[in-house]
Parts: sequence; C-alpha cells; structure tokens
Amino acid sequence: MSTDIVTFGCRLNAYESEAIRARAAEAGLADAVIVNTCAVTAEAVRQSRQTIRRLRRERPHAKIVVTGCAAQTERGTYAAMAEVDLVLGNQEKLRASSYFEPGERIRVNDIMSVRETAGQMVDSFEGHTRAFLEVQNGCDHRCTFCIIPFARGNSRSVPMGAVIAEARRLTDAGFPELVLTGVDLTAYGADLPGAPTLGMLVRKILKLVPAVRRLRLSSIDSIEADPELLRAIAEEERLMPHFHLSVQSGDDMILKRMKRRHTRADTIAFCETVRHARPNAAFGADLIAGFPTETDVMFDNSLNLVDEAGLSILHVFPFSPRPGTPAARMPQVPAGVARERAAQLRAKGEAATIARFNALRNTTQTLLVERGGIGRTECFAPAKIDAAPGTFIAARITGAAHNGLLAEAA
Repeated sequence: MSTDIVTFGCRLNAYESEAIRARAAEAGLADAVIVNTCAVTAEAVRQSRQTIRRLRRERPHAKIVVTGCAAQTERGTYAAMAEVDLVLGNQEKLRASSYFEPGERIRVNDIMSVRETAGQMVDSFEGHTRAFLEVQNGCDHRCTFCIIPFARGNSRSVPMGAVIAEARRLTDAGFPELVLTGVDLTAYGADLPGAPTLGMLVRKILKLVPAVRRLRLSSIDSIEADPELLRAIAEEERLMPHFHLSVQSGDDMILKRMKRRHTRADTIAFCETVRHARPNAAFGADLIAGFPTETDVMFDNSLNLVDEAGLSILHVFPFSPRPGTPAARMPQVPAGVARERAAQLRAKGEAATIARFNALRNTTQTLLVERGGIGRTECFAPAKIDAAPGTFIAARITGAAHNGLLAEAA
C-alpha cells in the first residue's frame, strides 16, 4: 500500500510535504497517511482533526502520522485521538529516522532550540508545473495574533549555496518556475554570515541558474523589502510582478495592537513604488476581519485600503483567537460580526479581481500552462487555454469571468 500525504496551509507546508514524501520513502514507510497540519486558525485545526477521523474510516489498517504546525503547538490534541499512531514535530518530520525508529508515540521537540535550517533535497512536486523552494523558516517577530513562531521557531535561513544547488536540481527536474517560500521571507539572511538579503538571493539565483525562466516570491512583509529587492523588481524581468503582502489590516491603531511594523501609508507607498517600476504588477494581501477592538470605522479603513493600494487578490480571515497569544486576551469582537466583515472584504476582493481580469482583455500574455487547461500569466492570473501542460505559450486574452481569463494562442 502507498504512503499518502495530506497537506493543510501555506506554500511552505506544500514544499515540506514533498520533503516528507522523500524522507518517508527513505525510511521505507508503507501503507500510511501523513497529515501535515496548519495552526494559523482554529478552523484549520478543526479541519485537520475531521480529516484524520475520515482517513481512519477509509483506511482502517493504515498508519496515520500527524505532523506540521498544529502538531507542534497542540501535540496533546492529536495524541488524544485514537485514530493517530504517531505525532511528529516540525523538526522531526524532516528526518527519515523519525518514521522508523522505535520510540515514543509523540516526538515533538522544543522548536525554539532549533538554530539552523538545512536545504531540503526535493526533486519533484507531483502534479505541479512550478516548484516551491524553502529559503527561510521561523519568525523573530511576535505579532499579537500569531501562533506560528511557536510552531516554527525563530527565524533562520538556508545558506545561499544550498539554495542555488536546490534551484538547479529543481530546474533540472523540469520545473522552469520556482517560488521562494518562508515564514518571514523578507527576513532572509539576517542570521547568515555577511547578512545577505532577499534581494541579493534573488539576484544570485537569476544570475547562476539561467534555467529559471520565472521566479516568484511567496508572501512578503513589504516594510522589510530591502533596496536590492526593489532594484531586482525594477530590473529583473524573470522576477514575476505578482506580490502577496502580509498586510493584515488597513487601520493604523489595529496594526499597532497587532504589533505589526508598518502603517497603512507604508502599504500604499510600497504598491505605488512597485507599480511605477513594473506597471503590470498585481498585488494580493492577507487581511484579518474582526480583530479585537476593531470598530466599524477601523474596518472601513481595511475596506478602503483595497482601492487605495490597488489590491486585487485577498486572502481574508475572520479573527480566530489562538490560545497563548496576547490578542486572545484582548476585548473580542463578536464572532458573527467578524464573519460578516470577512464576507464584506471577500466581496470587495472578488470585485477587485474581476476588474483586474477585465483590464487584461484584448492583451497578449505569456502563459505557463498547468494541468487542467489552465495557464498562468506573469502576474499569476489564471487563463483557460487548450495547450500542453508545462509549456509556455503566447496567448491573446479573449474574455474574463469571476474565476479567470479566457485565452487562445496568439
């Protein structure tokens, strides 16, 4: 029987799931399901537990291993589930020995003791035309709502040489597009000798790995964007003009209570600077609705930020108090209000997305074609087209709908 992996959460988890697949194979694990969990919201934890119960019904004899961020922060939650055979922490999941060595049913270390992040050897991403590449892990910041530093530990970076070697390995395996991932990507390099920056890393990859035809960044903290990164955005055409920002709120008081490091003006200024350098740039953002103490006026500032910064792809979360975080002890907004505000933000984001799609009508775009007849533009807009997966094609955008573009070969 096979070993399957179920992944929740972010692109970093997606990358690590491929590393887990390789380590589990090295360990000879068979007839198993590995659930790589997310801890960012209580809903993510609930969904993972629901999935584990379903998996046990579907595969009564398989070994069920639970790992990832929620396993790191809530080991007892999963250890109490009769369906679970083994609980591994975020460090343990990347070691082949964790899957076959006899020992405790719960193997979760103190993640804060981890000081280094080694490059993981990943040669494939099943079903994908682009590959993720982990260059950083952990976070030194302590935003009042966020549990992730306690799941991932403090910030640590993969040395440049290891990143370049992994980029070459992935392009050799047939992936012309790479996505750099991390928990706090723009913190890259601060812990390495010489303190290289994310911008320097981007330049180095594009110089030394010419087979990378497209390089993308996952979520970034715009206030940490270094000057070299801004120059790379302006000068490197292979660095794709799609930027997802960790914004969280459009109100300065809420940002202060979140312990964020930027203001709403900083977000607007960053988008204006990048748009001046790359007029075709598209911007996404993470936004939290219903953060403790958020008033209607404060929420309106988040709604208005979508237009003022030109955001067109929103990831919206109703506030979810995570035990042990300062925000969980603040005066709470009623859950129903948070959900209603989240719905308003999502509707605003959908309208902004449709407007961006409509602006691309009658233009010619280069698409990287994925499975299912979907290609992605440089600014990551999906376009339906009849072409072979894994190929680049010049396409004319003939129409737009709420879920993407229509295209035909130019």
